[in-house]
Amino acid sequence: MTTAKLLKSIAVVTPGGDAPGMNTAIRSVVRTAIYHGLKVWGIEKGWFGLINGLIIEMGPKSVGGIINKGGTILHTRRCPEFRDKKNMEKGYKELKSRSIDALIVIGGDGSMHAAHGFSKRFGVPANFIPATIDNDIPGTDFTIGFDTAVNTALDAIDKIRDTATSHERLFLVEVMGREKGFIALDVGLAAGAEAILIPEIKYNTDKLVREVRVGQERGKESFIFVVAEGAGDVYALAKELQIKLNIEVRITILGHVQRGGAPTALSRGLACKLGAAAVEALLKGKSGYMIGVVSEKIIFRQIAQIYRTVKKVDLKQLQLANMLAS
Repeated sequence: MTTAKLLKSIAVVTPGGDAPGMNTAIRSVVRTAIYHGLKVWGIEKGWFGLINGLIIEMGPKSVGGIINKGGTILHTRRCPEFRDKKNMEKGYKELKSRSIDALIVIGGDGSMHAAHGFSKRFGVPANFIPATIDNDIPGTDFTIGFDTAVNTALDAIDKIRDTATSHERLFLVEVMGREKGFIALDVGLAAGAEAILIPEIKYNTDKLVREVRVGQERGKESFIFVVAEGAGDVYALAKELQIKLNIEVRITILGHVQRGGAPTALSRGLACKLGAAAVEALLKGKSGYMIGVVSEKIIFRQIAQIYRTVKKVDLKQLQLANMLAS
């Protein structure tokens, strides 16, 4: 989708879940826009803020000192009411009342769908920057925040392995990722986990038991299983394993700690590049795009072509992890 309209003013919004590096992306959007002579607005509290007019003007100082901070200075909240046509129209009127010409939306899968629907309904130019720890946006190798979440989980698992070894225990470490196993795969491989359980592959408890026993026969005394949150009931699995193996099984659920903290260099660099590219694409008349990265190159994918597709994990990575853990 292209637009020939001369842009004078844009707004940036971070709906849905937060991800480390969002602030870096906001900073990049704001400063790139100002560099090109645009007026910039920030929509607070996601789509809820758009509906209710929580829109503030932003300048270079608005984004000073935030490049290393997790979360989003614009704040965010879930807003299922934005699906309602009347509420979407209210949001559109809020933009028009401030002469805002276009949107930059920073978020995950739900934000991408909402941005596409809103832009299509009202003809508001909009580009999307993928920022989610789940890394489940199709068309891009990485999303902002994913690398940070992986490193946060990896640091925790390295510490857990110390106590697992000391007490000769099996630890089940649950990581986030919704219904996808991207975090679990990257963390499990890097942590040298004895097993990685992901939603994409149904696990067999008896097979896990056999693998632990084989490890015990080789003299192994402790085990780490990385479990994606969508892979199943971690408590039921722990109970079953404890009964069948007759060893202590402990559970650690890392939870929202993976969303927080200072973004890594990779997350920051990606956010800087994607934020600038999203603004400059609008200036060139390119709207309706997801701006991502493939093989370290910035790419533009039309949202209309990818928003119904599903990003798949690389199962070869799971095979590699299993081979190295054997």
